[in-house]
Amino acid sequence: MMFVIAGLGNPGKEYENTRHNMGFKVIDALASELGVDVKREKFHALIGQGKIGNEKIVLVKPQTYMNRSGIAVREIAMYYNIPPEKLIVIYDDIDIPLTSIRIRKAGGPGTHNGMRSVVKELGINSFPRIRIGVGTSSRDENLVNRVIGKVPKGEQKILEDIVIKAADAVKDIVALGIDTAMNRHNYTPPEEKEKIDENDN
Repeated sequence: MMFVIAGLGNPGKEYENTRHNMGFKVIDALASELGVDVKREKFHALIGQGKIGNEKIVLVKPQTYMNRSGIAVREIAMYYNIPPEKLIVIYDDIDIPLTSIRIRKAGGPGTHNGMRSVVKELGINSFPRIRIGVGTSSRDENLVNRVIGKVPKGEQKILEDIVIKAADAVKDIVALGIDTAMNRHNYTPPEEKEKIDENDN
């Protein structure tokens, strides 16, 4: 049984380097490292097949735009008859501090519209996900600008490093299991934990 690894984002050059496309960037990093071409158009997505160790994987970049991401995820999960524990969804999260990632086995979609679509289309929320912290917007910053606006030069390198961390987390989930991956990669500053837990529900 293979793993389906779906990174959420928006297609198109204008969204390529935005915070909202962190899921796509993790898929790109994995594809580069594993030698996988994520170019085949199927299931309203770009997909590519490869392996992590001895485990077969399908890398997925939905092309339906963020708010309809669940359509592609549902179609590919149904086609390959993937059990929930073999589906990994990766996405940005403004409710997690910059530089942090958080792996969970299940949970609600929080404030993320892409994950809301995935949960709605699948009809379940019991699948692994990796949330990538892009930091909470300041009080005077528009939320839309925060997720799809231009990333300051000083923050770009930070986000590039987070992408590598998240790609490593994916590999550990597949090769070592989600519990080990959570122990290795989850870190949330104590003062942020209560706010994050509230947004999970």
